[in-house]
Amino acid sequence: MHFTGRTWRPRYEANSVILQATSGCTYGKCRFCSLYKDECFRMSPMEEFEEDLAEIKSFQPGARRVFWTGANPFAMSYENLKLRALTVRDYLIKCQTMAMFASVRDIKDKEVWQLKKLRAMGINGLSIGTESGDDETLALAGKGYTAADIAEQCGKLDEAGIEYYFVYMTGLAGKGGGYRNAVNSARLFSRLNPYFISVDSLTLFPGTELYSMEKEGRFAAAGEKERLAELQTFIPISSSPSRRKISRKQPSSHLSGICRFAPIFLRIPAPTFIRLRLICLRRGNR
Repeated sequence: MHFTGRTWRPRYEANSVILQATSGCTYGKCRFCSLYKDECFRMSPMEEFEEDLAEIKSFQPGARRVFWTGANPFAMSYENLKLRALTVRDYLIKCQTMAMFASVRDIKDKEVWQLKKLRAMGINGLSIGTESGDDETLALAGKGYTAADIAEQCGKLDEAGIEYYFVYMTGLAGKGGGYRNAVNSARLFSRLNPYFISVDSLTLFPGTELYSMEKEGRFAAAGEKERLAELQTFIPISSSPSRRKISRKQPSSHLSGICRFAPIFLRIPAPTFIRLRLICLRRGNR
């Protein structure tokens, strides 16, 4: 298998076959991220792509779900995605779904009719690291798009019938910004139809711009209590009856570190989860 650079997959893709489609990130400007630092974006040559598929076929010919690795393989053009999706189907005839990471920016150059075609070919299950739906927080994080962009582009995915998953990051708005971030993000996400929302919490890694900003006094990190309060605010709004009903069965978690509230997955330490669960129970959010 041709794996280069940083290769990983989300926890909920634990049962998927892993196939490298790209490596590196097309953007690389998020102020909190160092995952693909100094790694140029690269599309796997079709020769390598097919060699990997042939190897997968020899070991797992009945594979039904394939996860394409790379920071955002969906950045590839419609024609390139089409070619690779059809190639996967040639080698793995029982494959039903091809999932991958994507950015809101990657959807912009694709028309709804193209998205529908890709969905028909089996591309379904885009993990989108939105991190926030609040314009001030998105700008602070250097995401390169706005809440309106998220609404417009993910609305196209809804229209095309492509399943997608959001990531929400507590603490990203900094000290004092958690409530605003939670309310605006939850309201935006509630207008859309993510299959589920995965919740992470900000970690300041050395080498990131946000880490340097914190050291220079230009960014103040939120404490644990504020992050829990942020979640307390985010969950009820994003899980309110005004959300579009999701009738599909929620995927089961593969690791005990993922806990579920309605369509929300929380990746948090057990002691913190227990405290949060007690708070939610007291407020009637069962």
